[in-house]
Amino acid sequence: MAADERPGDRTPAAAYRGVSKTFGAVTALHDITLTIEQGTIHALVGENGAGKSTALGILAGRLAPSTGTVELFGHRLPALQPRESRRLGAAAIYQELTIAPALSAEANVFLGQPMARLGVLSTGSMRRRYEQLCDRLGVPPVPSGRPAGALSVADQQLLEIMRAMASDARLILFDEPTASLGMAERDALLRLMGQMRADGRTIVFVSHNLDEVLQVADTVTVFRGGRLVRTTPRAQITKRETVRSMLGDEVDLSLVRSLQGEAGQDVARRARPASSAGEPLLRVEGLALPGALDDVHLEVRAGEILGLGGLVGSGRTSILRALAGLEPRASGRMILRGQEVRWPRSVRRARDYGIALAPEDRKTQGLALEMSAAVNVVMSDLGQVSSWGWISSSRLRARARDAVTRFGFDPARVDEQAGRLSGGNQQKLLLGRWKHSEPAVLLVDEPTRGIDIGAKEEVLTALEEMASRGLAIIVVSSELEELVVVSDRVIVLAEGRYAGQLDRAEPDFSISAILDKAFSGGQGV
Repeated sequence: MAADERPGDRTPAAAYRGVSKTFGAVTALHDITLTIEQGTIHALVGENGAGKSTALGILAGRLAPSTGTVELFGHRLPALQPRESRRLGAAAIYQELTIAPALSAEANVFLGQPMARLGVLSTGSMRRRYEQLCDRLGVPPVPSGRPAGALSVADQQLLEIMRAMASDARLILFDEPTASLGMAERDALLRLMGQMRADGRTIVFVSHNLDEVLQVADTVTVFRGGRLVRTTPRAQITKRETVRSMLGDEVDLSLVRSLQGEAGQDVARRARPASSAGEPLLRVEGLALPGALDDVHLEVRAGEILGLGGLVGSGRTSILRALAGLEPRASGRMILRGQEVRWPRSVRRARDYGIALAPEDRKTQGLALEMSAAVNVVMSDLGQVSSWGWISSSRLRARARDAVTRFGFDPARVDEQAGRLSGGNQQKLLLGRWKHSEPAVLLVDEPTRGIDIGAKEEVLTALEEMASRGLAIIVVSSELEELVVVSDRVIVLAEGRYAGQLDRAEPDFSISAILDKAFSGGQGV
C-alpha cells in the first residue's frame, strides 16, 4: 500500500448492508451494517452466542442472510454460495476441522487445488510448497506420507491455516484460529497475520482471546445479542472498554429476580446453611488433560455449589468429564473425604467414589428416550427395585415418583416415554436419578440449556435443594447469571487454566467480574 493511500480510499474487502439472520424464532443477527477495509485485520468479538460466527459464516457463503446483502470486493455475494465466496477471493477456516484423515499433510493443504502436470500429480512440487509454508509459519513439517488423521488437533488446525495461505485468497476468515494451538504456534500465527496484512491481504477473525485481538487487530467490532454494538479502531479502545461493551448495561436479570424473595434474598439459599466452612469433600490438585487442561486445582465441600465459569473452549466440560472418569488420559491428585484415591479412569470407578455426571447432551448421553420416565430415573441402581433379577414395576414407579416429585415433575407422568417430555422435564429426570442414587458429588453440565424460564427456575431451585441436603455440586453454565444466582463460589477458567475465583461473600461477586477474569486470564483488565 502506498504511504499516502488509506484503506478507506479503496473498495472495501467486505460489506454487510442491513443483514439479519434468523433461525426459526431466534434472531442471530439483527440489521448489521459493517464495512471491512482492505489490507486490515478486523476482529469480531462478543460473548457466546453474540452472533460473531454467524456473521463470519454469511461472509463465507456458508449461511444465507434472512434480509440484507453482503459484498466481497464490490461484488454482491449470492446466498449460500461458498464456491462463489472463494472465487471472489475469500477463504474460511472454521472451528470444525475439514481434514481428510487418510491423506497426507501436504495433500490436505492443497486439497482442491491443481497440483498436476499432464494429468500426473506432482507430489514433489506439492511437498516443496508445503515445506515452504511450514517455514513461513515457523513449524516443523509433518513427515512425508504420515496421514493427517494421526496428527494432534493443533497440527490439524495448522493444516487448515496453510490451506488458506496456499490459495490466492485476498480475504482470510478465521473462526477462533488459535483455540487449539500451543503458545509457540499461536505466536507464529499472530506474526503471520501481520505478514499477510503487510502483503495486502485482509483478515477477519473471531476470537475470545482479547489479548490476541488487541495485539494484532486494526479494528474491533463488538457484537452483543445479535446486534452490532460498536466498531472502533484498536488504538481507541481498551480491554476493559471492550469487555464492558460485550457485557452491556442491561444484563438479563429476569432469572435472577425470579429466584429472589421480596427482600432480594435468594429463596432457596435462605434455607441452606453456610457451606464455606469445614474440610473439602473433594479436592483436586494438578488436574491435566493433554490439549485441554493444565494444572487445575479445585475443591468443593458438602452442601456447596461450585460454579465453573469461562468461555467456550476454556475447559469447563473437560473438568467434569475428567472427574467422571470419561477422560482416561487425565491425570492429577484426587483427595476424597480427606483420603487420596486413585484417579478415576473409568465411569465405574468414579461412581464407586460417589461421583455422578448429568451431561449437557441429555438426549444422547443422559437418557434412554425410548424408555419410560420411571426407568430413566431408577436405571442407575435397578438393584433397589429388583428381586431375584426381576424388576418390580410397582417399586420402580414408587421410587421414581418419590425422586422427581420435589423437582416439580408430575408424578402421574412417570410411565410416559422420556423422549416425549419437554427439555425441562427431561432435565428433572436426570436430577431425580441422582437424588435416587444419592452420590456424594454431582457434576452438572449446562443444566438449563434449551429449557424455558419457568423450568430454569425449577431446575436451579432443585440444585439448591440437593445441596441443602449435603450434596456437593459442581455446575457448568454458559448463562453467567445462573452461576451468580446458584453458586457459593465460582472458579473461572481461561484456555484450560485457572484464571481466578469469586466468592459469594465478596462484594464483587458478579457477571462482570467473571467476564473480566475469563477474558484476561486472571491478569485483570
